[in-house]
Formats: sequence, structure tokens, C-alpha cells
Amino acid sequence: MSVNVSVRLDDTLAERLRLRARAAGESVSDRLRRYAEEGSRRDEYPLITFRDGPAGRRAAVVGGPDVWEIVMWLEDLADEDDPVRVLAAEQDISRPLVDAALRYRDAYPEEVEARIALHRHDTSAADAR
Repeated sequence: MSVNVSVRLDDTLAERLRLRARAAGESVSDRLRRYAEEGSRRDEYPLITFRDGPAGRRAAVVGGPDVWEIVMWLEDLADEDDPVRVLAAEQDISRPLVDAALRYRDAYPEEVEARIALHRHDTSAADAR
């Protein structure tokens, strides 16, 4: 279900949004919806940001790797006594950033697991060549 919301924007901001939306091949409504969704998630998870890439936009920790990468690395280190400590040392990432990624994963598990599955599929396909 969706709800219509009326918002007034000053002319300069509206034009910037139109230009960015057009450059990305999306409507202004789609751009505003994405900004609202990502902004809401950033408010809930302040150490999380969003980035564009070849496979689309994805969640990442601020100044660090993508959330899915952190979660995948931790899965790969599951046999370690303290996977977070090992990951922090190997990838030079702080424990608070790892914790932020895990909290985000807990809130959006399907999104994160889909990214991991895509990566594992693409990697195995490339290895098979």
C-alpha cells in the first residue's frame, strides 16, 4: 500500500532533483521515494550509507565496505573463536562498523542475503570459465 504525500520544494531544489532524476533515467517521484527510504534508513542506522555501483544501489558502512561484504566475510569466518575480531584485523574495519552492518542485516536480511547470493553466483560462474 502506498500513500500520496504533497511536498513543497523551493525552485532550486526542485530543479536539482529534476536534473538528477533525468540523468539517472528515473522520475522525480522515484528519486524522491528513494531519498525518503534511504534517509529514513540512515536515521535509524547512522553508520550506514548508500552507494551506486554496477549492480545498483547498496547499503555500506560509512567510510568502509558494503554491508553484504561484511556479513559474507563474517560467514566465511564462522569457525573462528571471534569472527568480528579477525575481520577487524584482516579488513582494517572497526568493531562499531561491523556491529552497524550486523544491525542493518538484522533489519533487512533479504536485501543483504540477496547481495551475497548474487556475489557467490557471479564468482562461481566466473571461476567456472
